[in-house]
Amino acid sequence: MASTTYGSPPDAEHSANLRKAVIASTVGTAIEWYDFFIYGTAAGLIFGKLYFPKADPLSATLLAFGTYFIGFIARPIGAAIFGHYGDRIGRKATLIATLLCMGIGTFLIAFVPTYASIGIWGAILLTILRVFQGLGVGGEWGGSVLMSMEWARRNNHRGLVASWPQFGVPCGLLLSTGAIALFSYVAGDQFAVWGWRIPFLLSIILVGVGLWIRLGILETPVFQKLLDQNKIESAPIAEVIKKQPKEIILSALLRMAEQAPFYIFTAFVYSYAVGMLKMPRNFILAAVMVAAVVSFFTIPIAGHLSDRIGRKNMYLIGAAVMGVFGFIYFAMVDSTIPALVFIAIVLSLIPHDLQYGPQAALIAESFTPRLRYSGSSLGYQLASIIAGGPSPLIAAALFAAYKSGYAIAVYIALCAVVSLISAALMPDYTGKDISAEYDA
Repeated sequence: MASTTYGSPPDAEHSANLRKAVIASTVGTAIEWYDFFIYGTAAGLIFGKLYFPKADPLSATLLAFGTYFIGFIARPIGAAIFGHYGDRIGRKATLIATLLCMGIGTFLIAFVPTYASIGIWGAILLTILRVFQGLGVGGEWGGSVLMSMEWARRNNHRGLVASWPQFGVPCGLLLSTGAIALFSYVAGDQFAVWGWRIPFLLSIILVGVGLWIRLGILETPVFQKLLDQNKIESAPIAEVIKKQPKEIILSALLRMAEQAPFYIFTAFVYSYAVGMLKMPRNFILAAVMVAAVVSFFTIPIAGHLSDRIGRKNMYLIGAAVMGVFGFIYFAMVDSTIPALVFIAIVLSLIPHDLQYGPQAALIAESFTPRLRYSGSSLGYQLASIIAGGPSPLIAAALFAAYKSGYAIAVYIALCAVVSLISAALMPDYTGKDISAEYDA
């Protein structure tokens, strides 16, 4: 076999390996996000009633999203654990471990008894398994992005290549929302009894598919180069915190306008539109599914545009659009006019995608190769604690206090300001060589 050091394989062989890496990253990421998102959908629709039945509806929603938040707290821990091994033993082996961690945790959620059977222990078991989900997805993102991006030989299309693992997010969202919608329809009144459990059970099949695909790929040429040159770091997490703390902090903060609204638009929307505005459950599920389909196109387009106009410029545009869109979104949803609500939900992920498309390359390129898995994972997942995790809780609390979506829109606008400042301060390696070590 030809050497896999960076830049050495023949073009045809390299292109084939790039395609395999992109497919493996995208499919595996889609499966992991299916697992992670399905919990959020269930939390918004049913977990409050099943695991906190003695609380009033709003309190039950807050408690359900509290268990949801636990998964986000676990994500930086997963980033640290799997980032260490991703920089020590390689991207491929670590990605197989993250897939197993996530898949087993999701599968077991299907068997957790409700409050009616074992009392508060049901919520405790649910929370423990949610931690496993968080650990798995915490290590997944960095590896999947690097698996694709580090196979890209041409410097002028890394934004597009790195955006394909991001494509796994709408895929996972569509699959998870579609599964809930399907079994909501099939189970009918029995949805709360057994219907919600089936999508969690099905995750084990998806994990099997993901493992089969990932076992067939090669290690990235950039990591192989590190091995060949004996540049593997013994303690990558400690080293990246010491050498590149600015990039870690900025990576987390620039995600505020992307991640916080995303979980408001795709998780909190169920408790808001269905529970508070009394709109049909399947109608909201269908709207979110269509929004996910739109993202199939907008994420790679945004990644491609970042190769043309620069990562930072593309990201700044997305953050600015998000800051304004929150007000439009809640004005349309609060109208409770079905057509306006549907359009608002379908359009909601476009401002997110304008940031999410270039985000993978913007963050990953900022870290030197020997610390890249650890640094990019840690920066990306720290946002889970300040943005994605608390955003449904903050949204629910704001609505409880002000009885209006306008307050939530203000929160989104403030997140956009943080992202605009952070993205402006982020280094931009668009079009530059990322296989050589940086001064880190």
